[in-house]
Amino acid sequence: MKPTAVNIKNKRAKFDYELIDTYTAGMVLTGTEIKSIRLGKASLVDTYCYFSRGELWVKNMHIAEYFYGSYNNHTARRERTLPRNNKQLCKLARATKETGLTIVPVRLFINEKGLAKLVIALAKGKKQYDKRETLKKKDDRRAMDRMFKR
Repeated sequence: MKPTAVNIKNKRAKFDYELIDTYTAGMVLTGTEIKSIRLGKASLVDTYCYFSRGELWVKNMHIAEYFYGSYNNHTARRERTLPRNNKQLCKLARATKETGLTIVPVRLFINEKGLAKLVIALAKGKKQYDKRETLKKKDDRRAMDRMFKR
């Protein structure tokens, strides 16, 4: 099976958070959800992860309803579980108990086997002055590129 070029990013995550460590996790999906993801009809805006009953869940991820789906169609913003091994779950749970650390989805993609994978990151929120500094560096890089391209 040829992998489709699905690469959905959460651009806001790098701006709002300082990404400390990243992990790749699979997702438990229904049939119409994976079909919508393969069409690129998903969004990671305002998405976050949390622990409940010893499992890692992703909340507020929007996967559009499949156009050809019938009564079996899924709910667009339902909560989905991310299966991980116990060692990594314990490590992430301990880290999120610390103040200021959270788990945010960064990227959604389809791997070479045709499975949907979610890249999650352990992140720390940025302050307003850090965000301004990030924008300033980005503008400086853009100006330097413009000068060297002439």
